[in-house]
Amino acid sequence: MSLDYQIFDLGDVQLQRGATLRDCKLAYKTFGTLSPKKDNVIVYPTWYSGQHYDNEWLIGEGMALDPSKYFIIIPNMLGNGLSSSPSNNPEPYNGPKFPLVTACDNVRAQHKLVTEKFGIEHIRLVTGWSMGALQTFHWGALYPDMMDLIAPFCGSAKCSRHNYVFLEGVKAALTADAAWKEGWYTDKPQRGLRAAARVYAGWGFSQTFYRQKLDLERMGYSSLEDFLVGFWEGFFLPKDPNNLLTMLWTWQNGDISDNELYNGDFQAALAAIKAKAYVMPGQTDLYFPVDDSEFEVANMPNASLIPVPSVWGHFAGGPGTNPDDVKFLDDKLKELLAS
Repeated sequence: MSLDYQIFDLGDVQLQRGATLRDCKLAYKTFGTLSPKKDNVIVYPTWYSGQHYDNEWLIGEGMALDPSKYFIIIPNMLGNGLSSSPSNNPEPYNGPKFPLVTACDNVRAQHKLVTEKFGIEHIRLVTGWSMGALQTFHWGALYPDMMDLIAPFCGSAKCSRHNYVFLEGVKAALTADAAWKEGWYTDKPQRGLRAAARVYAGWGFSQTFYRQKLDLERMGYSSLEDFLVGFWEGFFLPKDPNNLLTMLWTWQNGDISDNELYNGDFQAALAAIKAKAYVMPGQTDLYFPVDDSEFEVANMPNASLIPVPSVWGHFAGGPGTNPDDVKFLDDKLKELLAS
């Protein structure tokens, strides 16, 4: 079977938290053609548990992310099963021994891909959903002179304390399964994965989504239980628990100021983002409420707050679940790219 993505070899990468990820591999996929001036570049990072396939709904002819106009790079996050991850890394840093990776580590690796593999010095737009938005903010703060535009949607520049607590619930569910064996499982801990799916289900969509029974009316499930099993458990069961926990740690420790450039000064990190920004929280997102985005935008020099008017909660931002939200996002990205 031929793979539809490439691997960029990063060699030995020293990570922020002290470990070295040896023979680090970054999986990526590109769409479109790099222009002779290398000035048509869009970077579009992946999200929690997602792989590049799960980003493709926002790319297409006539859309904002149009491969006939732009060279679009989707880098896969470390830990997502395609790039270096607990599930594919050789001993001794395999499984639960896989090192702690920050969003900063991810974006520095992506920067190497963009600059060393393609010789790109300037990016038109960085955009992404959820943890992709976290990486988008990191791009803006770590490399402020490199891009014109950023559009983080349904995500934040720093994991909030409330968001951190939600993720503790996911982690507790995953690791409570007896089959978990401290991460050295031989059989898939499917009870843990199913439990984590149910924790997630209460957060991924809004109260209004459930009140209006959009799981039945719009998504075609036959009952609430059918939705919880068919959609949510089906979403989690194919995934590797160690990979999920690696990315969960990355999410919980997401903070654009947690590096030697800003030394924990979150407002200074936000103020350093020069790119014109459309910050697009979901109006009913339970992970990333609009107030968090208001604070970010208030501290960024060139940002607009554009809430996504949707009752689909966090899933207003992906992965292409509701056509109305896809159209809203696509229209806003077109507007931003035209500016």
